[in-house]
Amino acid sequence: MVSTHPLWHDYPNLSQNLNQVEAVINQHIRIKNKKIEAQIRRVAENSGKMLRPVYALLCSQIGPDYDEEKAIAIAAALETLHMATLVHDDVIDEADLRRGQETLHAKKDNRYAIYAGDYLFSICFTILANHTNSVSMLEYNARSMEKVLIGELDQLESRYTSPKSIKRYLARISGKTAQLFALSCYTGAVESNASKRQTRLAYNAGHYIGMAFQIIDDILDYQANDNTLGKPAMADAKNGIYTLPLIYSYQNHATEIDALLTKQSLTSEDLHDLQALIDQADGLSKALQLAKRYTKKALSTIDKLPNGEYKAILKSITEKMLARTM
Repeated sequence: MVSTHPLWHDYPNLSQNLNQVEAVINQHIRIKNKKIEAQIRRVAENSGKMLRPVYALLCSQIGPDYDEEKAIAIAAALETLHMATLVHDDVIDEADLRRGQETLHAKKDNRYAIYAGDYLFSICFTILANHTNSVSMLEYNARSMEKVLIGELDQLESRYTSPKSIKRYLARISGKTAQLFALSCYTGAVESNASKRQTRLAYNAGHYIGMAFQIIDDILDYQANDNTLGKPAMADAKNGIYTLPLIYSYQNHATEIDALLTKQSLTSEDLHDLQALIDQADGLSKALQLAKRYTKKALSTIDKLPNGEYKAILKSITEKMLARTM
């Protein structure tokens, strides 16, 4: 596996734990056909920042019964679940790049990528079955995965639909992204035998974090290039996925935006015009303000958790999300 992201080099214990998370994932990728195994290992090695396992590892220190080995295994399961959703995302979005590298579906084909994603789902539940304390925790993870997949299906179903509803957008990202952050925080807290109040706080903090994270991701999609996000700029708009900056802008420029979006196949000039309309309506700054509100809610919720070194790190990395440039 690859070394952890530089973001974590200031946190030696956390960085070491993430290396162990990668090792657990690596140990569970075992396929007789070594060509297939190699392809899936490449997906695992392109792991990015590993934010979800970070939140699971930190929240596993909320309760009185911190178990490092279990925390690492739970974090590995959740990262594998995240990897699976990304592989499927790339199929849905017809994305050729993920973090600057060719996606599995582009390298092979859609069927291959879908089965590979399903295989990663199976690893997630294999790890959980070996390390969680209860069947109810497995059931909770299964229900959470259901919410993630429903969010993905809703996004697919709503492609090329006029960007009118902020409420629907928020509901979609609540399942698509926030649920997995919430699950990471909640599972870590539960497995450390935190109180019901503490596990609920952990869940809520993760939800707010995930909402802010996705909104910022959607803002960056309008500002990015291949080098900063590892994917083309305005990829979502080109694929008929209309996110918060565009939804805010639609409120002021519905006629002009509809005229562009009815083309479905947007040219570079169309995208430039769309960007200009978003700039005129302050769509990016309005979206950022909502992301800040979710981040403030997350930090306020974290403040209510028991004191400890983990808590300072939780607050620090949540604050840093607003400064993301990649």
